[in-house]
Amino acid sequence: MLLEGKSDIETALQRVGEILASAGQSYAIVIIGGAALNLLGLVERSTTDVDIVAFAGIGSDPPGGLFQPPEPLPEPLSRAAHLVARDMGLDPHWLNTGPSLQWRAGLPSGLEQRIHWRKFAGLTVGVVDRRDLILFKLFAAADSEGPGSVHYQDLALQPTAEELDAAAAWVITQDASLAFAEVLARVLECVRRDLVDDDTTAGPER
Repeated sequence: MLLEGKSDIETALQRVGEILASAGQSYAIVIIGGAALNLLGLVERSTTDVDIVAFAGIGSDPPGGLFQPPEPLPEPLSRAAHLVARDMGLDPHWLNTGPSLQWRAGLPSGLEQRIHWRKFAGLTVGVVDRRDLILFKLFAAADSEGPGSVHYQDLALQPTAEELDAAAAWVITQDASLAFAEVLARVLECVRRDLVDDDTTAGPER
């Protein structure tokens, strides 16, 4: 079963948080990807998982001090996620740390200060800001071989030319290979063309 948009994602996270709270446990995580886009109200689409890019300290409000997610997840959090997967019919690994490899190349500058925090009982969830999602989605679109991916479709975030240029400047630092640079250039060309087409279709304001 998929997480069918914002409501399902919130339900799953709330259930995890309630299980943690009943066990006297609490964690703070930061997410990216389709789940983050849904929670910010930027898209409404299904997703298979919730991608954790960072953990945060829980001694402050809001949480601070991001650090790389542990692998595997702490047992209380892993157990709660598996119980929710069973009850909602989700993939056993729907809550995962796949994006944690991003720590090798580094997170976007200032990301921590732009996080949007939400409380789900014993689970505090930080959702990265729209401008950071543009960076991550552009990187993912290039890394997954271009415009045919769901990551490219998520660039319907409608970045401005300035946002796209800033995203490209960060993304190119993530992979020094010529092949990656060529795919990135192709993705950028497609995004810019789509933005122009959208502006043309919209027509003049009335």
